[in-house]
Amino acid sequence: MTDIPAIASARGLTKSFGRKDVLRGIDFTIPAGRIYGLLGQNGAGKTTTLNALLGLTTYGGQLEVLGFDPFRNRAQLMNDVAFISDVASLPRFLKVRELLDLVRDIHPRFDREKAESFLQGTDVKPGLKIKTLSKGMLAQLHLAVVMAIDAKLLVLDEPTLGLDIPYRKRFYRRLIEDYMTEERTLLITTHQVDEIEFILTDIMFIHDGEIILDTPVEDLGALYAQVIVGKDRLAEAEKLAPIYAETRFDQTAMVFKNVAPEKLEPLGQVSTPSLSDLFVTLMQRQSAIPGEA
Repeated sequence: MTDIPAIASARGLTKSFGRKDVLRGIDFTIPAGRIYGLLGQNGAGKTTTLNALLGLTTYGGQLEVLGFDPFRNRAQLMNDVAFISDVASLPRFLKVRELLDLVRDIHPRFDREKAESFLQGTDVKPGLKIKTLSKGMLAQLHLAVVMAIDAKLLVLDEPTLGLDIPYRKRFYRRLIEDYMTEERTLLITTHQVDEIEFILTDIMFIHDGEIILDTPVEDLGALYAQVIVGKDRLAEAEKLAPIYAETRFDQTAMVFKNVAPEKLEPLGQVSTPSLSDLFVTLMQRQSAIPGEA
């Protein structure tokens, strides 16, 4: 990945509101052609990080997006960046055609004809008011707008909030199949960790203004392992210093970091923890041991 050009990079990125440090000198590099999940609890710093990347707030440290300082050069930056928030942010008082007019006037790389082609064959008609659309129709409209923007960086902030599970999965699947290319980069924040796990190439976990994990998804198996341990092996497993343990009936699920597989296999069933399980593990660990990654 070192030969892939960076879409965005931060070094020592900080942000404070009064006496509260929201970002605490974070570093990251986002290469082109990747799908990043920025995951964290409420108040962790996700929105502030997005606002800095989009040039919507001042910050300390160094930050570059597509070769620009985002705050100083936001107008130039937004030619190749698109930011789409959740479906609830669509202006309900507009008609569908008026929304497409608005996006066309706002974003130079929005292709209205392409958006209209995505809506053909759906129940989302140009003359309908957005407030009358069902959840499924809102998802279709939202997706049509997203996929009609030819941006190098697409930032999605809780894009499927409030939608039912089938519509959320359909949204992401269509986005990947019909929009994603090697030249485009997606940055997604969401609380629905499970539903985006299958599309992510990389994850960043943020906790209390610090990045506690930044890695390709494909490398998780080499870093972390989950073992279902029976009572007879519990003491032996605890000697290997699990970073998380949860008892389920008569068995205990333990998560280990950087422990050789040959040491874990005798203890029980070994697997790579799911993204949601790893998220819970690291967030609880950080809360219990402040300052330790």
